[in-house]
Amino acid sequence: MTETLTPELQTLKNTLESKGVKYALASFADIHGMCKAKSVPLSHLGQMMAGSELFTGAALDGVPQDVSDEEVATHPDPDSVTILPWNSEFAWFASDLYLKGEPFEACCRGILKRSLAAAAEMGFSFNLGIETEFFILKEEEGKPVPVSDRDTLAKPCYDLQGLLDNYTWVTEIVEAMNSLGWDVYSFDHEDGNGQFETDFAYCDALKMADRFTFFRLMVKEIARKHGFFATFMPKPFVNRTGSGAHYNMSLADLKTGDNLFYDPNDARGCKLSKLGYQFIAGILRHAPAICAVIAPTVNSYKRLIARGSMSGFTWAPIYVCYGNNNRTNMLRIPLAGGRVECRAADISTNPYLGAAMILAAGLEGIREQLDPGEPHTENMYNYSLEQLAEMGIQFLPRNLGEAIAAFASDPLSEKVMGSLMAKTFTEFKSQEWQEYHNHVSDWEIQRYLKFF
Repeated sequence: MTETLTPELQTLKNTLESKGVKYALASFADIHGMCKAKSVPLSHLGQMMAGSELFTGAALDGVPQDVSDEEVATHPDPDSVTILPWNSEFAWFASDLYLKGEPFEACCRGILKRSLAAAAEMGFSFNLGIETEFFILKEEEGKPVPVSDRDTLAKPCYDLQGLLDNYTWVTEIVEAMNSLGWDVYSFDHEDGNGQFETDFAYCDALKMADRFTFFRLMVKEIARKHGFFATFMPKPFVNRTGSGAHYNMSLADLKTGDNLFYDPNDARGCKLSKLGYQFIAGILRHAPAICAVIAPTVNSYKRLIARGSMSGFTWAPIYVCYGNNNRTNMLRIPLAGGRVECRAADISTNPYLGAAMILAAGLEGIREQLDPGEPHTENMYNYSLEQLAEMGIQFLPRNLGEAIAAFASDPLSEKVMGSLMAKTFTEFKSQEWQEYHNHVSDWEIQRYLKFF
């Protein structure tokens, strides 16, 4: 039976066919921000776009349903269509989840869209750029090691030799990103052996969340093709820096597109507008709860320490504070001004949930006209506990248990995610923390087994 398509879908189908696409992927993100999907022959594109593909939520992490509930349906976003650079027979679509013909409350993408709608009501659009740090490794005698046997420097950050040794697969990732129109403007060897970073152009937050979600899938597939594996574990090595996913954020005028965070005459010297400072103040108010979402794993908190790498400082924030170009703050205003960088986010983040939480907090700061105080330009790592207490500066959560407790007690969490996802996220992450807390580690065996 031949499908009857709208003119727009017929054009899309024709375009995909001309590029050799055979199958469409109706994809959505689970609680971890990982892709789940069904594959549909292109001849059935129309019914897929209308929501034909059903998923049993109870079979998945963070799609909160009972086994007896009606399935959720994917409604793909045609603007998100992405042909897989490593297999051009497939076209990927980011999708919203629906239940009984209505948007599903606990859909990650839908949660972000609700925060974006709240911003739009205030006349704002939300621009987001995410810096992607990750490790590419190989297994040698059962252990993960860098691909290059020369990647052994104690301070390998920006190491050209290490970059060139990995040229083949690094450039394949970069070329794939650019083939999708992402505009990579920089890539380098990062501060860990086997660690790399790609920086690409910012865009609206929904599109960036879609791209980040697809990015992790793409990097894993390209690394696997070369016989290696990619890890998005925030801190895979105890003596190396972890992998961040810094959120670079600004609000723009919904009608003109003008950056509303830029003020060259800023009296505080950061080239940030009053609106930008209010946005920062809102984030700082809710920082512990936000941390649970942008640093969502047990391992995330092994990264959020001041020292713990062979090159010295980890460059990761540990305090609820902001500053100018200083990288020891949770929130940093880069030298050029006009944007705010959240350095607490790591590469395991679910960008839909993380962006939704941080945007909602920032909008609250604007509504209530909050002020974050003066920026910190000094090295925050150098302060004593007593000095920090005198300044009223709090620590970010020190572990996932603290972060989830903050998330559960903050009304913003349910306001942003809805009661169903907020409850599910709290329960899922609490169980993750409990399982870790009950685990007897190698460190404990080595320290205590024959100690007493």
